[in-house]
Amino acid sequence: MDYDYIIVGGGSAGSTLAARLSEDPAVTVCLLEAGGKGKGPLVRIPTAAIATLPGWPVKLNNWAFETVPQAGLNGRRGYQPRGKVLGGSSAINAMLYVRGQREDYDSWEASGCEGWGWDAVLPYFKRSEHNINGEDECHGASGPLHVSNAKAPRPVSEAFVAANTQVQIRETADFNNGNNEGAGLYQTTLFHSPERNGERCSAAAAFLHPVMKRKNLTVITKAHATKLQLSGKRATGVLYSDGKAIKLVHANREVILCGGAFNSPQLLQLSGIGREEDLAPHGIKTVHSLNGVGHNLQDHIDFVLAYKTRDTDNIGIGVRAGLKLFREGLKWRKTGNSMISSTIAEAGSFFKTDSALERPDVQTHFCIAVVDDHARKLHLGHGYSCHVCVLRPHSRGTVTLNSADPLAPPRIDPQFLSDDRDLQTLIKGAKMTRQILEAPALASFKHKEMFGVHDNMTDTEWEKHIRARADTVYHPVGTCKMGVDEDAVVSPDLKVRGMTGLRVCDASVMPTVVSGNTNAPTIMIAERCADMIKADYN
Repeated sequence: MDYDYIIVGGGSAGSTLAARLSEDPAVTVCLLEAGGKGKGPLVRIPTAAIATLPGWPVKLNNWAFETVPQAGLNGRRGYQPRGKVLGGSSAINAMLYVRGQREDYDSWEASGCEGWGWDAVLPYFKRSEHNINGEDECHGASGPLHVSNAKAPRPVSEAFVAANTQVQIRETADFNNGNNEGAGLYQTTLFHSPERNGERCSAAAAFLHPVMKRKNLTVITKAHATKLQLSGKRATGVLYSDGKAIKLVHANREVILCGGAFNSPQLLQLSGIGREEDLAPHGIKTVHSLNGVGHNLQDHIDFVLAYKTRDTDNIGIGVRAGLKLFREGLKWRKTGNSMISSTIAEAGSFFKTDSALERPDVQTHFCIAVVDDHARKLHLGHGYSCHVCVLRPHSRGTVTLNSADPLAPPRIDPQFLSDDRDLQTLIKGAKMTRQILEAPALASFKHKEMFGVHDNMTDTEWEKHIRARADTVYHPVGTCKMGVDEDAVVSPDLKVRGMTGLRVCDASVMPTVVSGNTNAPTIMIAERCADMIKADYN
């Protein structure tokens, strides 16, 4: 089959891009997605993410990747859940709507990525957004992506915000105006329309599902891309497996990779695009040498503190907790405003580990449950936990091939804590987070600490805890970085350097990770990419 555009990957970027490109009835668009349609209850019910996140005992809408053993984490393998479904990771994530800081985008522009500064990208954030609070200079109210206030925040989450103020971290009402310093309840990608109030608003639900019947849009699910079809230095199509046979779709104009920080570089490498030393061991001939493919991996390294509580107005495990969830489920079906619509990570803060810093360097995610080892370790009873992550890590990793088998997972090596500056920031951030959790506002909720963290710990003791339990908070970027230097994979218009008819449009193009969650920025990148493509052909 022939199409004008073939998009590989139906995640946050792919869903957005497919919807925007197919707005023009004169072009044809084909979207390939390795997972399913993303319309079932596991996606629509926000707290069902608890079932999909662990990737165990079965992988539900989840690639459930693992890293290679990490020297900085005592040789442990890290866990990397990624969405395998229309909507991608926006179908299984905590739904937090966070853009990062003005300086993140201005630094991209300063590095040569013209048109990617904060003032230039803000209109694209606004265009996608349907914010429940209405339109203002920083927010949009007419876009497809519903952005809601917390539907029914638990008292412990509000106490966490108060606890931040008690340790001199100011309260803020908006994390998304370019300066996210402060503490507050997160806004989330939840529907707030009467007919779907309280349901997850994944990128597919926002952008793609409403337009699936367009005659010029073809969406093929359960289609695992295996290789790019190339004619010299031009991308002309995509080979994919439907589980029974290898099939080919042909692109008259462009192939756009939207597989994310792991799958996009993997497909390029499988197709012979990348570093020869990364390809040759797997018997893959280098078709186009491009040093940056699969390199420059950045991710937010994260550490969790947790407490048991006698408070039962949260998510726990046990008979009483089950009855609570059942009642909340009935309430959710009626109104959408209940604990079932919770992000789990309801509140958070951005703060500086050193007062001399110009902007926050760590972020917290406060959860109304004990989230231990990505919810793969469960604890009876009730509790709460708080994640703290390093916002601008210095460690750099790689994504390469485990084999030439396109169905094999990529070889992911974040090299967590390989730069000691990340460890020192995380130690300081963990200490300050403990101060928040020990503040008076949370005293009535606290029963006991769970992991042996205590007062007056030395930095050596903190390091031991961190190396034993730290891992990703799910924000991998950078492996097809945008730029003008020799290691850039794509130019600022997201075209693969040295190739024609081929772009990358997802979190992998970020030169550096943003200072916050990555879903909203990824959707922004797709919005901007759509305009670039339209401009090229009009």
